[in-house]
Order: sequence, then C-alpha cells, then structure tokens
Amino acid sequence: MKKDSELFSQRLTEAMKEGGYQPRPVVLEREFNQRYWGRPVSVQAIRKWLMGEVIPTQDKLQVLAEWLNVDPHWLRFGEKLSGSVQQQRKRWDANMTPQERQVVESFMSLPPEKRKIVGEIVFAFAHSTAKP
Repeated sequence: MKKDSELFSQRLTEAMKEGGYQPRPVVLEREFNQRYWGRPVSVQAIRKWLMGEVIPTQDKLQVLAEWLNVDPHWLRFGEKLSGSVQQQRKRWDANMTPQERQVVESFMSLPPEKRKIVGEIVFAFAHSTAKP
C-alpha cells in the first residue's frame, strides 16, 4: 500500500502534466517560488515532493493548487470537495466595492513575479501601519 506522500506525488505530477509542465524539480522550483510569498523552497525540498518523500505544508499546498488550477483538498488527499473553493471565494469578495474588485483583477492579471513584488509592498505597508 502506498504512503500518503507517494499518492500526493502522483497527483502533483498529474496536475503538472495537465497544466503543460514537465514534472521535474527545477521546473517546479522555478514556478512555485515565483508564486510563493514565503521563503523560497530549495530544489532539494521540492524534489522530495515529487519523489513522494514528503508532503508540503498547507500554505505551500494552497499555492500549488492555485497555480495548477486544482482543488487543494484533492491535491492533498485525493478527494474533491464540490464547490468549496468557489464558495470561499464568493464569501471573500462579497463586501468589495467595484473599485476594489478592479484593483484585485488588475493585480491578478500581472505575471507571477510582479504579483510577488506588489504583494511584498502591500504587506510592508500593512505591517508598518498595524497597531501594536
């Protein structure tokens, strides 16, 4: 019987192929780190994801799922939760003004590396104005 990490690796490989990417550590490392706002992940760590040795943390799974356009629950567990991601997105933007939606849409139309830069700027502003 296969381990959870091996099954995850199979789903990740499948999602990459479906997305038109070669399931190679250097490809995954480049594409993932362009989208992930945390500390960059090494090729060696990413190799472990593809080899079925470890499963990434939830924040990394979320980035992978969004990038590969798959359900994060499916990517992690192999099961699909119908409508869960769409329902969360509907709640998230329910109170946005049209101008705020336009800003988000403009942000999302940027290439991943520019979204990362803009995101870091927004986080810096938010952190500098946060109340202690």
